[in-house]
Amino acid sequence: MNGCAIDPAQPDNGSIWVIADITERKHAEEKLQLASQVFDHIADGVLVTDPKGFIVAVNQAFGQITGYEEHEVIGRTPAILQSGRQEPAFYASLWAELLHSGFWQGEIWNRHKNGDFYLEWLTISAVRDNDGKCIQYVGVFSDITQVKDAQEKLDHLAHHDALTGLPNRLLFNDRLIHAIECSRRTHQKLALLFIDLDRFKNVNDTLGHHIGDELLQNVARALTERVREGDTLARLGGDEFIMLLENIDGRPDCDALTTKLMSMFEQPFMIADHELFVTCSVGISIYPSDGDDLNMLIRNADVAMYQAKAHGRNAFRFYTPEMTGEGLEKLRLESSLRRSIDHDEILVHYQPQIDIQSGALIGVEALARWSHPEVGMIPPIKFIPMAEDTGFINQLGTWVLLESCTQMMRWQRAGLYVPKIAVNFSVKQFERGGIAELVQSILKQTGLEPYRLQLEVTESVIMNTSDAFSFIHELHAIGVGLAIDDFGTGYSSLAYLKQLPVQTLKIDRSFIKDISTDPNDEAIAIAIIQLGKSLNLSVIAEGVETEQQAAFLLRHGCQFAQGYRYGRPASSQDLLTQWLTLPHADLTCN
Repeated sequence: MNGCAIDPAQPDNGSIWVIADITERKHAEEKLQLASQVFDHIADGVLVTDPKGFIVAVNQAFGQITGYEEHEVIGRTPAILQSGRQEPAFYASLWAELLHSGFWQGEIWNRHKNGDFYLEWLTISAVRDNDGKCIQYVGVFSDITQVKDAQEKLDHLAHHDALTGLPNRLLFNDRLIHAIECSRRTHQKLALLFIDLDRFKNVNDTLGHHIGDELLQNVARALTERVREGDTLARLGGDEFIMLLENIDGRPDCDALTTKLMSMFEQPFMIADHELFVTCSVGISIYPSDGDDLNMLIRNADVAMYQAKAHGRNAFRFYTPEMTGEGLEKLRLESSLRRSIDHDEILVHYQPQIDIQSGALIGVEALARWSHPEVGMIPPIKFIPMAEDTGFINQLGTWVLLESCTQMMRWQRAGLYVPKIAVNFSVKQFERGGIAELVQSILKQTGLEPYRLQLEVTESVIMNTSDAFSFIHELHAIGVGLAIDDFGTGYSSLAYLKQLPVQTLKIDRSFIKDISTDPNDEAIAIAIIQLGKSLNLSVIAEGVETEQQAAFLLRHGCQFAQGYRYGRPASSQDLLTQWLTLPHADLTCN
């Protein structure tokens, strides 16, 4: 508002006032001031150019990101920042898009004043006047180098094996899917090589996992050196590798390359002064004859690898349809069984042994169970013979014995005293020898008293193992009990029984099942009970399910039993819950 007198000489004659509404101007000034503050303090770099691309303004963040002061860039073009990493075609495309739509956004490599490269996320917008004419270009950018590096590291970790740096299963599957699609279009063949190191677990068990890890790294490097350009080598986990070969002619190509790969195992790997000789088994499947999708090709290469192991290891096999079916299932289970302990799939369940008359707990029998992640619970009748055939029974038996003795002490600390535990031993374990030393070591390790451990062996162990006498007497010297399992089903010699320090005979369940209806079973059960009495042995009947069976056994002098009538095999916690408050007999003097 402005005012003045009409006649300065005669101020009393009045005055003239001019009043103007400047609200919008004030708002505009405030907006400009705010925009100027935002421009100067925004964290993103900002540069403004004229229509010809010459820089007319930059903010503080521009200098912080690029290293250039304002006076160093005003009047120059953004080309001062170019890194040289992008081709001229990149900038031509950028300007074409900007001129067409007035907007461009994307990643671009630029160069700091000190020469360092950095990756920025850049947005360029054209500013137009009321007539639509471009009067300025405004670029807003941020340095995303560290963010990009972090993303790439995360992506690498997600798609690569941490130990070897090779692609992992996820990345391998992506590449295989892409390779199958390309091969389908071009009618080319591809192959998968499933590579598994032989007896790698022995390295871990004897030298430690740190040596095993270093061996895997050396194997990965050696395999990588023999991979053709364009092919993919991945680690699936453990000691398993898989290789994708693209654009092959068929078996001849695979045969030559696989032979070349396997030849590298002829020389030892030097790991921490250890000279390690390692071999591998390889299974090969070819697209499209052995499968036309990812899962089928990997499965069939896996199957062929199991066949290579089954035929002596250190070999390779091409997949054939005959490998499927029952033989395939057996091979897969055998391979899974070898990994079952490491994968915590083997469980021990415990079945109570009872004093028939008092109902007291006199002991438990340890029974191995295999909880397969895909098949489910596999019964011992199926996997124990498999373990014996493959030699895994020694490792399995040792683990079950250690777990059983350890569990006895756990129960005791929890307040449940179990007088004894019976653990089954295989003829294969006796044939290997060293039973007494193993048992003594585990008893010492767990703190379980020897008289509370009873080893159960079948008649065949005694009759068919040449050194059974010495083994059993060695165990007796330690103080461990011995029971003859499934008694009556074999061809025991009474002379043998008289010479062996056996404490218990177990009547096989097959004689108990029809004991009340089959005169032959009845006669056999009575004969075994009487034999036990005459030799001063305890007799336990297996498979007792009914009151009639229990009454018959008690009537004829069999005091002890186990079976569903008294409890099914149960987990250690279930057995603790069931028996902690119930009576149990202290038979430590037996």
